[in-house]
Amino acid sequence: MTHDTDAQFMRHALGLAARGLGRVWPNPAVGCVIVKEGRIVGRGWTQPGGRPHAEAVALARAGEAANGATAHVSLEPCAHHGRTPPCADALAAAGVARVVTPFEDPDPRVCGRGHAALRAAGVEVVTGVETEAAARLQRGFLMRQRFGRPMVTLKLASSLDGRIATAAGESRWITGAEARRRVHALRACHDAVLVGAGTARADDPLLTVRDMGVTAQPVRVVAARDLNLDPAGALGRSAADVPLWLAHDPATTPSARATAWRAAGARLIPVPPGPDGWLDMDALLQALGTAGLTRVFCEGGGGLAAALLAAGRVDELWLFAAGLVLGAEGRPAIGPLMLPSLTAAPRFRLVEAMPIGPDVMQRWERPAPSLAPGASAA
Repeated sequence: MTHDTDAQFMRHALGLAARGLGRVWPNPAVGCVIVKEGRIVGRGWTQPGGRPHAEAVALARAGEAANGATAHVSLEPCAHHGRTPPCADALAAAGVARVVTPFEDPDPRVCGRGHAALRAAGVEVVTGVETEAAARLQRGFLMRQRFGRPMVTLKLASSLDGRIATAAGESRWITGAEARRRVHALRACHDAVLVGAGTARADDPLLTVRDMGVTAQPVRVVAARDLNLDPAGALGRSAADVPLWLAHDPATTPSARATAWRAAGARLIPVPPGPDGWLDMDALLQALGTAGLTRVFCEGGGGLAAALLAAGRVDELWLFAAGLVLGAEGRPAIGPLMLPSLTAAPRFRLVEAMPIGPDVMQRWERPAPSLAPGASAA
């Protein structure tokens, strides 16, 4: 196959992999396309819960046609024994002649071992195909492997002048139905939804994905330093059915509140405070990464958004702007950043902008070095 053909099928594999985002943590979302004589004979993606892997699904669909074929896999096939046998061994046993990947899996249990096992079995291995696109798709997984924390997406839904509510707190609905539906789709492709305690108290949100046919809901995470939330609210009532994690400072949390939330079914995550009075953002994200999360979707409020921005921990920002103006007395989308100068302001690169119903959607990324691991030569 030519490089262009490999790239074409790899892009197909990446599209399949995207179907697993938000459903497979702590595993990576992987896609696999098996091609023989220019025809796709099998394809698959990581299934909910992380098993079976993409390669196993694709091989099962390809059957005997996998013999002599090329497998395009959006991440190095695993080489370790977990709940399932190694995918590298399965590809070799099926008679696959050639495997194409973007780069090595940085997981220390794999990290080149999958490629080595394939080569030892006589399988040709080609890497470095669609590297940047694969790294962008796997950003959360790669960040957890490299830095120990998940990728953070911040969502803001505001008026044209950056307000999320009137001075009296009225906020339903600033943006239209189309924008709200897109937000539910974004929730669905993240492992967790994160809000601050103030938002949880003011809005009493459920934070679930609705009207999308989703069976496995994202984890709901609330940054609540002293657990000053009512367990009788929407989050507490649903904690036994949909995962709810409460990040708190154990030094300031009354034991009665902790007991009540545990009884409601919530998982409590101890996090030390930062110098600004909020929970320490790095410690919070490290705790979420240790718990297995790779992609976190933050929906505010303004104080939490400011804390994440000030810490430099917002990797992607989605802005939904409605065509109305609320004035300076309205509540700002982002709390005080206390910037010493303009050069200290967090900066993002525009990736996408488009109308969505009566509103405008913008997607911004924080400039950062490529997360793609070094790809070995073909």
